[in-house]
Amino acid sequence: MTRQNRKTIAPQRWWYIMPIVFITYSLAYLDRANFSFAAAAGINRDLGITEGISSLLGALFFLGYFFFQIPGAVYAERRSVKKLVFWCLLLWGICASLTGMVSNIPMLAAIRFTLGMVEAAVMPAMLIYISNWFTRDERSLANTFLMLGNPVTVLWMSVVSGYLINSFGWREMFIIEGIPAVIWAVAWWLLVQDKPAQARWLSADEKAELQTQLEKEQQNLKVVRNYAEAFKSRNVIILCAQYFCWSIGVYGFVLWLPSILRHGGQMDMVEAGWLSSVPYLAATLAMLLVSRVSDKLQERKLFVWPLLLLGALAFLGSYLVGSHSFWLSFALLVVAGAAMYAPYGPFFAIIPEMLPRNVSGGAMALINAMGALGSFLGSWVVGYLNGSTGSPAASYIFMGGALLLSVWLMLMVKPACGSSSSSASVNVRQPASVNTAAKPPVSR
Repeated sequence: MTRQNRKTIAPQRWWYIMPIVFITYSLAYLDRANFSFAAAAGINRDLGITEGISSLLGALFFLGYFFFQIPGAVYAERRSVKKLVFWCLLLWGICASLTGMVSNIPMLAAIRFTLGMVEAAVMPAMLIYISNWFTRDERSLANTFLMLGNPVTVLWMSVVSGYLINSFGWREMFIIEGIPAVIWAVAWWLLVQDKPAQARWLSADEKAELQTQLEKEQQNLKVVRNYAEAFKSRNVIILCAQYFCWSIGVYGFVLWLPSILRHGGQMDMVEAGWLSSVPYLAATLAMLLVSRVSDKLQERKLFVWPLLLLGALAFLGSYLVGSHSFWLSFALLVVAGAAMYAPYGPFFAIIPEMLPRNVSGGAMALINAMGALGSFLGSWVVGYLNGSTGSPAASYIFMGGALLLSVWLMLMVKPACGSSSSSASVNVRQPASVNTAAKPPVSR
């Protein structure tokens, strides 16, 4: 599909769907990442948590997140994204607020694990939702608007959480920041439709045109009968390992950046909040630019591994600078943060271009589940290294090394042959009743 044709298919989709997608994932990210501010603000002291236990508690979220990725994706793919995300919003908002009421370590551990469970289905469900509404030429940018909920949330959360803790305390921060998810659940239920055919705000011609294009794209994909077959494919296995390593760097960075800054700069929570927001501002701009160019060139892999290599080098550079220059070390952390986030849009466009719709959601869930394990390891080990060594230097080496490994794995992924032009070569008059799960194969 050409860029000119793309703009004629229901352009209002972007204005209607993207704000909903962005807000939903933004609230999910708020309620998982604000633990980093509580850790820097005194939750350990108040509950008698040691440094080692603190890093484990921060990471427990991702353990719960890991186990419920694939069940959530299966339900979203076969039943309803709308119903699934509605209940997730209610439950994670309640869990997030309850975090502010804990009185001991077992309660905190149980809530962190449960929060991970109820948020686990959101990411794969939203990727499936986007694949139901946006074509191949649009998917990297659409994915980026979803993933922008990550850096943009941390950007404003860094400032707001700093002020809330400074004015009230870490308990009040958790309670206040959990309420918006419960309110948004009502808005989600009223606004969202699972498929374009259900949308009253699209004309019949727009629905038919969009459905035709989405079905044409399925014709170019190799037949994959079930999840077991998809999960054993070479590219899926490599991408699972790659995203595991990538997530080590991302979540080691996200969960412990405020603590790293406070240690290096001897600052209060408000100052740490403002400085913590800078890498995410850079990440937001980088994500938008990279996704646009990726969609324009219909190239994915080339917009993933070079940026992760840059992130790895920035971490290692920050290690070499050490404590000699706080501001130079901080500038390198800004580069690392932006470089780690920029490839998300192209990366999550890869699987729907390799696997048919009947299994692509499950494959994305499996990859995201392995990312959750990487996030668990990254947040745990980085927190442990920071606490046991009294310096973030070892953490920089660990995160940089994980990113270098993710670069090597990404280079091993085999892209689709002729992917940029394949959809244009299919007959436009494909009937709407075509079976999208069984199409002639394309060599990969």
